[in-house]
Amino acid sequence: MPTQSKRVAIRGSQRAPVEGARAIGAIPDSERFEVTVRLRPRNPLEQLAASKVADDVPPHQRRYLTRKEFAELHGADPADVKKITAFAKDHGLKVVQSNVDRRSVTLSGSAAAFSAAFGIQLQRYEHAEGTFRGRTGELSVPADLEGIVEGVFGLDDRPQARPHYQVHQSSPQVTAAAKASSFTALQLASLYHFPANLDGKGQTIAIVELGGGYRNADLKAYFSGLGLPTPKVKAVGVDGGRNKPSTANGADGEVMLDIEVAGAIAPKAKIVVYFAPNTDRGFLDAITQAIHDPVNKPSVISISWGGPESSWTGQSMTQYDQAFQAAAAVGVTICVAAGDNGSADGVKDGKAHVDFPASSPYALGCGGTKLLASGMTISAETVWNEGPDSATGGGVSGTFQRPVYQNKVHLPGAANHGRGVPDVAGDADPATGYQVRVDGQNFVIGGTSAVAPLWAGLIALFNQKLSTPVGFLNPLIYGSLAGKGLFHDVTSGNNGAFSAGQGWDACTGWGSPVGAKILSALGG
Repeated sequence: MPTQSKRVAIRGSQRAPVEGARAIGAIPDSERFEVTVRLRPRNPLEQLAASKVADDVPPHQRRYLTRKEFAELHGADPADVKKITAFAKDHGLKVVQSNVDRRSVTLSGSAAAFSAAFGIQLQRYEHAEGTFRGRTGELSVPADLEGIVEGVFGLDDRPQARPHYQVHQSSPQVTAAAKASSFTALQLASLYHFPANLDGKGQTIAIVELGGGYRNADLKAYFSGLGLPTPKVKAVGVDGGRNKPSTANGADGEVMLDIEVAGAIAPKAKIVVYFAPNTDRGFLDAITQAIHDPVNKPSVISISWGGPESSWTGQSMTQYDQAFQAAAAVGVTICVAAGDNGSADGVKDGKAHVDFPASSPYALGCGGTKLLASGMTISAETVWNEGPDSATGGGVSGTFQRPVYQNKVHLPGAANHGRGVPDVAGDADPATGYQVRVDGQNFVIGGTSAVAPLWAGLIALFNQKLSTPVGFLNPLIYGSLAGKGLFHDVTSGNNGAFSAGQGWDACTGWGSPVGAKILSALGG
């Protein structure tokens, strides 16, 4: 039995009830599951500044850490791991694995043991999308673990994020009208002047998915139709997640959109898809596994899932943001969809909200446009907005402070002390969307989900050409690359509360890419 001692709350662990959910009973004491405990870094992440990874300097002047160096400098302290191991033993919990690189310890045990260990009560909740194990209030640990434990994930397994894609049309044969107004990823690459004669060879693109799956037969058919070789695609399971294709009206649409867009842009790149459960634990573990993967070593990660900041705990946003800082340290770019529900981000309180994890200052937030073309020339590009629940996300974070790299841009509204979202944009309107194949059917799909893999594919091309990976791009595009004609500046339209204008805005960021010019400005 654990000894009685003073307990302290884990900072940011406060969990609010899910709106519309009702408790239907206590979780049985014997129910078993796993949680991930995140530990403090051995050395503060602020020390990363010395390596210039967050500075406005060309990639070749940055000093990225190897994954091994990062683990030695900023991974968990083995002494802290020992303390968590002792804590687990005291409370009848088992250490399944520990990972110093990812600063995580996986614990397994019963609901009763976890409830006692972290000072909570677990309930079964019912809501419109099903049932889940949940908690409210704060977590606590013994006082001797204060500061060591920075987050605990998995006690609550409510659905955490939603995919940011929208289907315009699906049929065995997409109609001529829909096909005429939509694009293949190759056509968009041409319209956005992606650099020629590059194919992503030698690069690895990571994609994080919280459901669904892909079928190799669909990939072969799709890429054959584009006249491209089928990329090498590998599935990695995280926390019990796996490649599990089901039907075209489920999460398969997200998975196939991401793979097909990134793969069309960089067909010779290796694509590794990290499948995890749609929980705060599964999402975080998939991200950290991708960043610190010593085998696949991705240089860019595409994330098309998220939710309004108000739906996350403070500990979640802190730990995801720290994971993205780790990515910057090792030269990995994080591309994240900015959301598909306009400036409200689907929250019905009449206020503006931004989507997380796109709002992390270490993410490249990807907003959406409506693109019209005449042949291979852009004839018009405006903010994507077909209504409050079919419009690009964007605005000002209520959680993260304005990063230094945004000091020179005008942030809208009274709350202009926060991080502005998005940073960049690309075609996202479902009506001018992407031609893809899902579960044997042809679709036209849009949403900012498509913009994240579009940018991930482009960055893979950059990394193929450059001697040093692009890494954390944001300080560059707000700094020395700003105002040099590297983007199609979108100046017309709004996403609800915010309007487009010259330069950066809270609808489309700096705009859509002029790919070859960006590469040249980066030193390629």
